Amino acid sequence: MKTIQNLFLQINNIICRFRQRWKAAAQGKGFRLQAAVLLGLVLTIFAADFTAFAQGCNDLREDVLRLHILANSDSEEDQALKLKVRDRVLKEGVELFSIGEGKEKAIEEAQKQLKHLIQAAQDEEYRQGYTYQVHGEVVKMYFNTREYDGFTMPAGTYDALRFTIGSGQGKNWWCVMFPPLCIPAAVGEEPDLSFFTQRELQVLEQKPAYQPKFAVVELVEQIKSACS
Repeated sequence: MKTIQNLFLQINNIICRFRQRWKAAAQGKGFRLQAAVLLGLVLTIFAADFTAFAQGCNDLREDVLRLHILANSDSEEDQALKLKVRDRVLKEGVELFSIGEGKEKAIEEAQKQLKHLIQAAQDEEYRQGYTYQVHGEVVKMYFNTREYDGFTMPAGTYDALRFTIGSGQGKNWWCVMFPPLCIPAAVGEEPDLSFFTQRELQVLEQKPAYQPKFAVVELVEQIKSACS
């Protein structure tokens, strides 16, 4: 939401500056026509650029499977437990988190191994001295724009393997399960981005703080999610 507010502030500042320059130069011969042509050109370029950007975002939502682990709360103990559960899930599903044959294959294997992974997560929790219930499922769920290990995932609805510890009210940990980037993210290794198309990489490698397009996409996706 803060990113969206910043976008509108930027747009408002641009409009204010444009109005000031318009008033200052409005007496000049042919200014209105020149300004109209220039504004039309700028809007055309932005529309074309944004269309390509939005398509890249859509491709990512179609091609990516995410792993999502929700902590019981934001207490230091519950957050530490979340990471213990994460490590156990990654260890038990090491073959699952290395699949490079496509998202549908990864979803199929996640569904096959789901019961085993839930039991492993529950076992790790008990081993750490906790008695929260662990719930696991393969779902479609909404994510906000997030920076991830040096690149950016745009907002929208993604397929995800989700584990909820207890009430699930704490901060989450997530990674890209397909393409297989979870284990590199967990151990601090450089991610392999070769699975992504050039159009997807053009989105991933941009920074949301400097790209209002992310805020526009997030606003659109929030509306779509609320209406679905």
